[in-house]
Formats: sequence, structure tokens, C-alpha cells
Amino acid sequence: MLDTTTKRRIDTARDILVGKVPDPKSQVEQITIALIYKFMDDMDADSEELGGKRKFFTGPYARYGWAKLMDPSIGGHEMIALYGEGISKMPENPGIPPLFRDIFKNAYLPYRDPETLKAFLKIIDEFSYDHSERLGDAFEYLLSVLGSQGDAGQFRTPRHIIDFIVAVLDPKKGDVILDPACGTAGFLISAYKHILKAHDPADRSDPSNPKKPLTPDEKGRLAKNFKGYDISPDMVRLSLVNLYLHGFTDPHIYEYDTLTSDERWNEFADVILANPPFMSPKGGIKPHKRFSIQAKRSEVLFVDYMAEHLTPTGRAGIIVPEGIIFQSQDAYKSLRKMLVETSLVAVISLPAGVFQPYSGVKTSILILDKSLAKQANTIAFFKVENDGFGLGAQRRAIEKTDLPQVQAELAAYLQALRSGAPSLPKKDQPDPSDPPEPTDLFPALTTALIVPKEKIAANGDYNLSGERYREGKANLSTFPLIPLEELFTKIGNGVNVTQVDEKAKYRVTRIQTIADASVDLEKTKFTDDEVKPESFLKFGDILLSHINSFDHLGKSAIFLGNDKDVIHGINLIRLVPNTSRIDPRYASRVFKTGRFIDTVKSFAQKAVNQASVKTSDLRAIQIPLPPLEVQKEIVAEIEGYQKVINGARAVLDHYRPHIPIHPDWPMVELGAVCEAIITGPFGTALHQSDYVDAGIPVINPKNIGEGSINIDGVKMVSTATRDRLKEFTVRKDDIVIGRRGEMGRCAVVTSDMKDWLCGTGCFVIRLKPTCQARFAFFQIASPKVKAYLEEQAVGVTMMNLNQGILSSLQIYLPPLATQRAIVAEIEAEQALVASNRELITRFEQKIQATLARIWGEAPAVVPAA
Repeated sequence: MLDTTTKRRIDTARDILVGKVPDPKSQVEQITIALIYKFMDDMDADSEELGGKRKFFTGPYARYGWAKLMDPSIGGHEMIALYGEGISKMPENPGIPPLFRDIFKNAYLPYRDPETLKAFLKIIDEFSYDHSERLGDAFEYLLSVLGSQGDAGQFRTPRHIIDFIVAVLDPKKGDVILDPACGTAGFLISAYKHILKAHDPADRSDPSNPKKPLTPDEKGRLAKNFKGYDISPDMVRLSLVNLYLHGFTDPHIYEYDTLTSDERWNEFADVILANPPFMSPKGGIKPHKRFSIQAKRSEVLFVDYMAEHLTPTGRAGIIVPEGIIFQSQDAYKSLRKMLVETSLVAVISLPAGVFQPYSGVKTSILILDKSLAKQANTIAFFKVENDGFGLGAQRRAIEKTDLPQVQAELAAYLQALRSGAPSLPKKDQPDPSDPPEPTDLFPALTTALIVPKEKIAANGDYNLSGERYREGKANLSTFPLIPLEELFTKIGNGVNVTQVDEKAKYRVTRIQTIADASVDLEKTKFTDDEVKPESFLKFGDILLSHINSFDHLGKSAIFLGNDKDVIHGINLIRLVPNTSRIDPRYASRVFKTGRFIDTVKSFAQKAVNQASVKTSDLRAIQIPLPPLEVQKEIVAEIEGYQKVINGARAVLDHYRPHIPIHPDWPMVELGAVCEAIITGPFGTALHQSDYVDAGIPVINPKNIGEGSINIDGVKMVSTATRDRLKEFTVRKDDIVIGRRGEMGRCAVVTSDMKDWLCGTGCFVIRLKPTCQARFAFFQIASPKVKAYLEEQAVGVTMMNLNQGILSSLQIYLPPLATQRAIVAEIEAEQALVASNRELITRFEQKIQATLARIWGEAPAVVPAA
């Protein structure tokens, strides 16, 4: 368990580096190098205390020792020169093991500011070397900042998903364990901890199974069984350190291209755990010739590699993008066929937000077990709706999680197979009069869907979407799946013309034109270039984003205008519908489904700065195609729901609380009716290191919504920090208002926010009893007052409100009874307006249910209004 002191030190080290080293990966590398440098000196000091000799900082390298760096008499520029030279010389030091030389390979100091280095090394000096769990957990916490997308399309796997997969596979002490795309070695560390826990006598989670601790020899053999490959030298370095700090004195992590090199092809593993890269380089992978599946997509090749490199009794847990599950290209179908026939035992569908905030890509987990797959003629499907965290960008912890139930039921299913559970009858066997259903054979499974392999193989595509086989739902076969190239007369890129901002002869569409899911002609560029007639958009054409950031990839919009001057720009793919086969509005709706967008993203190729999809890949994507009349009925149904949504949104957009001003009401300065106007803590009173994962919320401007405080993303501090800053504690009926950033946005503090803190960027308005809080709030929150405050703000680099501006604000102050009556009337109106939000939610669910039904993923009925 990571202690708060160590966490604070790591946060502080990163805070110091942020101004000079903005890239998170570089920050981690600098902290890693400094820690190892310090730990080598610690080990030398330990050796001397025990009567031994120094071996790291000795001979010509003695001048780089940590004590020399931290000598108070050393100047800042001298420290920079000594430390910079020291880390660059370490790979040549014959006294350090190869592991350390690899860690220091190409190490350098990326800044030359003495004060930054002095402050940074002072924090590093607070760490001390040992092999405790605490230090290993601290490094894993440091690695958690590498959550963003990697250079090759990697997404760091959330810790709870890693631990879930490891628990499902249950690695043993004698297993050879491999991660062929290991990143920072998260899977390997989790597997190691799992095995140690299984042999920890202090752990009584299973009292029926007496545990014996591993002997030193067993631990040594255990460490030798862990292997990892990664193509990135940076990831290899971080993996080596991570394993070293968890007790691996000689970790086996190799810089190795798993897909194009065959040097290790003959090495097999009992357990393989991986989250391989989701994207392929431009032009695809050029693999060596030993793969059984001929493909250029990295995710196909990685899964093939892992399936082929399991021992005869081996098992694997692999996170895969949705393309693996249902893509129709030959390579995908061949891969699924091989998996179903040789090793696949279960598929676990994960929510689309698991990799937020870095990607909304939909993923699943494939569970392979070669020995069980041979004796089973069924595959289990599970669907995780909640993984214990919200699916928004903040991924805050929530109470609901399906993972324990799925883990328990999957374990029961696998155990039933191991125990020789009866198989389902095959077609070539005499069928009994009442053949058993899969659920009859596995009665304890309440959430699993058990599907016969023959049903999965029936139409030859080996689709691994569990919803396809669920009874009571429309199967994908209800409507045939047709490739886009058969439904659109043209699928192509736009023309490259000179684009200007000033109005010119023609409009030119661009990615921003479709950002709001409709073709917004206000966001086009312009050109005077002449183009061929076929370059102009026509009614019903669909534009699709195929090149940009990964989040924008796959967004689309339908052109419903009659303009004769709109050119199809270069950065969008245009799809011209064959209206005898497909209704453009139906196609547009299908294109907006998560299923379609995920499919598009699965073809994304990683260019230098952005992802892209080729038109040839788009042409092969299949979508369900009902008869034309049914398409029109579906469009009419959805547009009926949309009209209700639009009406409800219009109410929300146009409603504003209104106070009927009486000319006899007095006006007073806000300061005259306030007990106090409190400014949040300035300067270093509240430091980044004060924040904790759970504790007392701190209200900052970005947390203030339209009249309410948004709990999602609120930072927390400890009770001790709150007590230190108790003068900034808010009370019920205080008004919190942003003084910078989201300037002028305000909200009234409610009783459930007792003891929360006001953050640095806010004011707290504490009123006297003569002024009702919500009456004052409705005036302060009005657009007129907000505009006034923005106009009065002062500053050079950042505009701010000050107490004088706020205090002098004029507000109306009728008798208290009148204030209360007006507030009651407005709150009654707001309750009616709020019901429109629920209406929008319900009818959006109806639209999603209708679209899901088309794909065969939803019940035949939609939610009641």
C-alpha cells in the first residue's frame, strides 16, 4: 500500500520538473534515473557499514557520489555539471551491473536551471533504497502518470483491469509468464504479487488451504520465469526499474519487436498476459513469415502470436479492440476461427470508457486455455457494464462493479469444464429428445451466456459478439450485413484547394465543419479555386472524419443543404449513397453508432501526429441493411424522438430565472449585505502535494456549473489540511463564485457540502440574514451581471475579480418575505424545466435502443417514456 509521505514526495518531484520537463514520460524518466543514482549510493553506504567496499561510486567514479552532489558548499552550476556528467558516464562504469547500465543508457539532463535541479535532488534525497513493497508501489504510482496514448497506439492498462485478468488466469509459482508488449511491466508485477499472496501464510482469505511461504530458492526460480518484450527502449528501461524495485535482481525484459523479429519464436509460455498496441503504423505491419495468420494489422498479429506461443496447457488473457470481435476481413475471420477451434474459452466485453480520459475505444478480454478448449464445445460470454469507476473523463470510483461477479462465474465455468461437465450434443451425434441448453449444464451462472461453438461457426464469420447469440434479441442475421462499397456509389477523399478565411467564391468543408454532427456551413473555409463539378456536395452526401486526433476519428455528418457552392475538402471522406438501396438519413444514423465508430477506429493507422483510416478499409466495413421501406420507418421513428429532444433542449436553452423588479425596491452594494467576502488560499498555502485520493473536497472555478457544484473532478485534501485552512471552509447558503478562469460562475453551497474548502480561484460570499442566499444568487448569476463582472476584471496575464469589484456590485433588496416568495416561484419553474432533462435522457435512450436493435444488440422494446 502506497503511503501518503512517499506519494507526496513523488508528486513534489513531478511538480518541480513540470516547468522544465512538461512531458510526463520525460518526468518519469528523470525521476527514475535520479532514484537509481541515489539508490546505488545507498547500497555503497550499506556495504561500507557492514565492513565491505563501495562498488558503484569508486575509482574515477567516486567524484560523482551522492554525498558530493548534496554537499552544501557546491554551487548550482557545479551541481548541474557534476550530475549531468555523472548520469552520462554511468553506462561506462564497469562496477555497476548490466541492468543499471541499461537504465542509464542515453540518459541526459534536459534542462540547465540550477534552482530546479537543487530542489529536485533535495526531494530525491528523502528516498532511501530498500526492496520493500512500499518502494515498488511508489514506482507504480509514478508510472500511473503514463496513462496517455503511447507512440505506437498503446494505452496504459488500468490497474484494476490488470488485477482482474491475473486473478482469472491464476498464475502458479512454476509457470513461465510472458507479456510480449509489456510497457511498464504492470501485468508481470500483478502476476508476481498474485503468486506471493497465494503463498502468504498471513493471508487467510482461503482458510481451507494452508499456505507455505516461498523459499529463497523458489523466489529465485520464480523471478526467472517472468519475461517481457517491448519495442520501445524507454518502456524497457521503466520495466527493468519497476521489476527491480519489486525484488527482481535480474529481470528478463528485452527490447524486441515481437511482430517482425523471429529470434524468440521458439520460446513458449504457460501464462501470457497482454494489452497489445491497438494501431498499426502507416502501411501496416510487415511481419516475418512464421505467423499462421497472414495479416498486416498489429492487433491480429499479436493475438495470433500469443495463441501460438502457449504451451499445450497454457492460458492467456488478452485485451483486444472491437475489430478482433466482429471485423469481416479474412484475417480477422481466420484468427477467430483458429481461436475458437484451439484455445478460446471466454470473451469478456468491457465498457467503452475503460481507457478514459485517453480514449473511448471499446475493448474486450479474450481468455484462452488450450487444454480446456480442446474438451469444451462451448464458449462463455460476459458483459461488464460497470467496472467500479465512472466512464467519464475523470474515471472517479463508484460503488457498482460487475468484475467480482464475472470473475466468480468465469471461475465456476472453467472449474466445471475441468471437472468434466457434460458437453452439448454435436450435430453429428444422435440428439436426445430434449437436448440440454447451455444454461442447464451450468446452472450457477446467472450473467454468463454459454454459446455452442457450432453456433458461432455456423455462418463462417466466427463473430465473437455475445449479444449476437442472446435469445430474445434480434440477431445480426435479421438484417443482412452489407459492405459500404455496395451501398455508396463513391467513397473518396476530397480535393486539395487553397483555403482562406475570407468569404470567397466557394465554401470548403473541413473537420471542424462536422464537429457538431451536422454540416455547419458557418465553419467552412473558402476558396476561389475552380474544381470539377463532382467535387461539390449534393443532398444526402455523408462526410466522415478519417484523419485527426483519435477522439475525432469516425465522426460523421449528413449534408442536407441545397447549396451549389460547397466543395468536399481534402480532410474528409465523402460517401455518396446509392439511394435505390440505402436511405441517406438511415446511413447517417448508423454511422453515429458506437459500433460503427469503433470499427472505423479499429482501422486507424498511426501517422506522425494523428491517426488515419484508408478509404479501402472503409469500403469493406459492413452495416446492417433492412429493406428500404423499413429504413424509412426507422428514420421516421428516430426523427420523432429527436423532435421531442429538440423541444426539450429549447426549453433548457431559453429558460432564464426572472425577477420582476418593483421600482420601490432599494438597491444596495453587495458588500453592505455580506458578513464577509472570503478569498481562497493564496500562494503555497494549498500545494499540489496536499491533494489526496479521498478526503475533503476543494471547490475550484472549474467545478462550478450553472448554479451547482459539479462533484466530478473535485480535488480532495486531508482532514489535517482542512484544519490548517479552516478559515476557508464553506457553510450552507454561502455563494461560491469564480474570480478567475470561469469568472463570475457561481453556486449556492448546500448542506451536503459542509466542511468543504474554497479553492484558490474562488470567492465565498457570506450574506447577512437580511438577504436570502438564493435571491442574491439569482441576481449575481444573471447574464447581465456576469457580463459586468467580466468587464470590470483586472489583470495583465490573467484577468481576475477582486473584492472591491464584487463588494461594490449593486443588487436589489426587497423585504425578506418578498425575497422568499420570488425564490419559491423560480424554484417551482426550475423543477418543471428540470423535467425536460429527464425527457431528453429517456428519448435519447429510445434512439440508442432503436439503433442497437438494428445491430442485433437490444431487446425488441425500447424504454417507456
